[in-house]
Amino acid sequence: MAEKKTAFHEQLAEKIITQLQAGMAPWQRPWDTAPIGLPYNESTGKSYRGSNVMNLMLAGYTDPRWLTFNQAKERGYRINKGEKGSLIQTFRFYEEKQLRDDKGKPVKDDKGHAVREQTKLDKPIIRSFVVFNAEQMTGMPQLSRPEHQWNAVEQIDKLLTASGAQIDHQSGNRAYYSPAQDRIVLPLKEQFADAERYYSTALHELGHWTGHESRLNRPFINAFGSEGYAREELRAEIGSLLVGQRLGISHDPGQHMAYVGSWVEILKEDPTEIVRACQDAEKIQDYLSVYLDRAPDRADPAKTQMSETPEPSAQAVYQSQLQTLPIDQQERFSTMEAMMQQVVKHLPADARQTALVSFYQEQTLAVEQVLPQRQEVEVER
Repeated sequence: MAEKKTAFHEQLAEKIITQLQAGMAPWQRPWDTAPIGLPYNESTGKSYRGSNVMNLMLAGYTDPRWLTFNQAKERGYRINKGEKGSLIQTFRFYEEKQLRDDKGKPVKDDKGHAVREQTKLDKPIIRSFVVFNAEQMTGMPQLSRPEHQWNAVEQIDKLLTASGAQIDHQSGNRAYYSPAQDRIVLPLKEQFADAERYYSTALHELGHWTGHESRLNRPFINAFGSEGYAREELRAEIGSLLVGQRLGISHDPGQHMAYVGSWVEILKEDPTEIVRACQDAEKIQDYLSVYLDRAPDRADPAKTQMSETPEPSAQAVYQSQLQTLPIDQQERFSTMEAMMQQVVKHLPADARQTALVSFYQEQTLAVEQVLPQRQEVEVER
């Protein structure tokens, strides 16, 4: 009898447990370890999402580029002998067919294009792929790494300001988010060894801040030190790691080592928890990304005349793309849009404008990644 294959989430949980116990999980890397870019497919340019991100980061490579065997072959690269690939999973939620009339003839639109019908599958089609890192190949061009300008802390400072989060500084050694008061409490800035350690801590607490009922609405009913509290800490850790990796800021795991035992116990009991944690962490990153300025060479908003509404082009592109999705997906994105409007309504006009433009740009990219006509869609689990 063939040996039963271990499920993807069980493999991932086991890797996390092993590295947690060794102090080497991605969010526990030593402070002086250089940030590793988030993994992406070198052929398509698309970033991996959900638990696939964590699984690829655990592989231990410093190059963020990945390819399947066939993609590497098509591009003229060679997988080095003896190399083992890493597993990712994709989920297909929709089936697309040519729409036909009562006589069985293909239906076409006003422009003569075939009309395709999209139907939601009762069960998603799960496919597994093996991908290889650039460091496992011969022939791939060296990764062009832009010279680090050390502007990550400036970007996080903008993020903290644009979020509108209430941040109070108090002399002491406690850093925490209070759901009841909806505020973040941090030690005085001068108590931190350097700016990166301060902003790394602030980013972690901002991750908790996103869980408020008016934002991503994660439960905060768990007492300090409880299993539920440890689960929330795991989400904030992974979420702040993802945002920090994107910006190139180091991560300080020192404050949260106390949760290692709880995390190991949780994952041993329920391996699917790591998948849910990655899903929530992805939502944290997506939510906070709304505030990030992704165009550093853009003109200073204070010197640019801005209206009360976002740039028509950004919103128009988003609305156009949104119409291509099924109704249930449109409703999900519309809910996020309504949530964003509530978030920014109290911001100054220029900050509100900047946040909305960034939001529509980010959402347009998100819509493109879930378009049902794509044969494979990675799950955010």
